[in-house]
Amino acid sequence: MASGDFTILAINPGSTSTKFGIFADDRPEKSWTLRHGTDELLPFTGRPVLEQLGFRLASIERELSSCGVHGLSAVVGRGGLLPPLDSGTYLVDDAMLEYLRLAPRGEHASNLGAPLAHAVAAKAGVEAFIVDPVSVNERSAKARLSGLAQLERNGFCHALNSKATARRYAREQKRSYADLRLIVAHLGGGVCISAHEGGRMVDATDAQQEGPFSTERAGTVPALQLARLCFDGRYDKQDVERMLIAEGGLSSYLGTTDLIEIERRIAGGDKRAALVFEALAYQIAKEIGAMAAALDGRVDAVLITGGMAHSKNLIGAVCKSVDWIAPVVVYPGEEELQALAEGALRVLHHEEPAKTMNQARHS
Repeated sequence: MASGDFTILAINPGSTSTKFGIFADDRPEKSWTLRHGTDELLPFTGRPVLEQLGFRLASIERELSSCGVHGLSAVVGRGGLLPPLDSGTYLVDDAMLEYLRLAPRGEHASNLGAPLAHAVAAKAGVEAFIVDPVSVNERSAKARLSGLAQLERNGFCHALNSKATARRYAREQKRSYADLRLIVAHLGGGVCISAHEGGRMVDATDAQQEGPFSTERAGTVPALQLARLCFDGRYDKQDVERMLIAEGGLSSYLGTTDLIEIERRIAGGDKRAALVFEALAYQIAKEIGAMAAALDGRVDAVLITGGMAHSKNLIGAVCKSVDWIAPVVVYPGEEELQALAEGALRVLHHEEPAKTMNQARHS
């Protein structure tokens, strides 16, 4: 690596995998994807996710040791289910680790990101960070009102990839992210459509419970019908949550989350699959239109990213409905390790200060 480069380790834990990589500044040097089989994860079934910390840490350290990785400048992990925060790069401190241990906002594999980064960083004698956790909430005050005083729009979105995509577009245009008015559609296992203005995500759909349906999430559903379903005696709380988050969307309608399989069915004449696919594109486009209204109709670009953005048929259908709003630019997939490394690098290069969770909490 060139003299003066920072060496950054980025860690992204998933439910059945641990992805991590070494970066020289923002240049990827080497990456790993460790798949965790059912037998490995069986002892942790029904247990708090942080009980996997030792197992995951040993796997990471074994790979790093075998490659002779040393001289780290910082370690950065995926942000978990933290309190509502502004976007940015956050120092992993005792307050953050304790919050994730208690997990008041729920259990999720991303909760392992900060503890893993902290454990590796402590041994290396460097600082640990997280970047743009899913709890980022920069919605304007008016965008937080839900219509029911007991409920606030204060949920989760794919801030890491959405923000990274917006910054990438700004770099390509040689403009400041803060000067652009953008709509970012992250199309993955959950769909998050967000409006960006002044360098902030001023509105965003909660990928768990709002907006378009996805491969496995139901998105916005009729509220009164949902309330009646909850109390008709057929389902308990866990059943309903599973239907909404894990068994909704394409899974509910077609019994699969595989978009490629669904497109094969359509090509074979499956009219039901064609209708559901059309509805998916329709809902995504409709929500993009809503975010255009949130930006007063003045939009510099519509950016589409995430795993489903690989589908040319889906993107074609969405673009047909929204390209009148602004130019549409597609960035298929998501580079989460890259986004994590870039966030840490901004702090190391003194382009922005590292934040702390307790200082930045705003609700």
